[in-house]
Amino acid sequence: MKNKRKALFLIGIVCFLFITTNPIAAQRVSEPKDVPAEWSVPYPPFRIAGNLYYVGTRDLACYLLVTSKGNILINTGLAGSLPLIRKSIETLGFRFNDIKILLTSQVHYDHVGAMAAIKRLTGARMMVNAKDAPVLSDGGRSDYEMGKYGVQFEPVSADRLLHNGDTITLANTHVILLHHPGHTKGSSSFLVTVKDNNRSYRILIANMPTIITEKRLDAIPAYPGIAQDYAYTLDALKKQSFDLWVAAHASQFKLLEKHLPGSPYNPALFADRQAYDTLVSELDRAYREKMRQGSR
Repeated sequence: MKNKRKALFLIGIVCFLFITTNPIAAQRVSEPKDVPAEWSVPYPPFRIAGNLYYVGTRDLACYLLVTSKGNILINTGLAGSLPLIRKSIETLGFRFNDIKILLTSQVHYDHVGAMAAIKRLTGARMMVNAKDAPVLSDGGRSDYEMGKYGVQFEPVSADRLLHNGDTITLANTHVILLHHPGHTKGSSSFLVTVKDNNRSYRILIANMPTIITEKRLDAIPAYPGIAQDYAYTLDALKKQSFDLWVAAHASQFKLLEKHLPGSPYNPALFADRQAYDTLVSELDRAYREKMRQGSR
């Protein structure tokens, strides 16, 4: 009986330690309900330009940069997107386990939902904008707006904190992080130059600064500098130079209109500067209208 009590005591201690040190066991992870169907619908993977590939859904954009020393995955979509991303990567002829670096445009559940699982399965290093790292590590709970939903994704600890202008290098691929805050405190765009047999392309993977809060921007104590961050990002995007551009959401760069599944390789499809400028102008107008609401 004494040994049995001792065994039960030890089991209790183990369970206590597991719950108190494992954020997933301690609290339920729950993505917001009624997400758009396009966020989960598979989209056939394809080569964008050079060693950059699309491996996301019909709207949640995920990108794979393939190198001789492993691959870089940018964004993961929802938690349920793991099998889809894996299948897309393997359909292209690459190995899922060759992912060495994980990046994200922003730490919202629709872009990092499967990040923790992919990190576990591949052993890849998670690199994130330092301003987004706290939210990434608590599953979204401390986000100034989305935190109202509690823990929306499995928390992930960063292996490297990134800052504006930092370069992420793997083999001959160099990705530059651009700090474009507002949507989240550490929202990021990425610049990368890729090559094919014809030429090289400077590609912007843009994180467009949409406004998700219904509150006035001067009434968000958890993010006191949000208005200034939006202004900074919009100005930076207007001045950005590139050859091709894509974004964190496929709908933002009109993927479904530009590229039909099975279409031949054609990087020029993503060189639409006019569409980019139009979108940034629309976002700028939305920001200015938001600021006017706050001054009434």
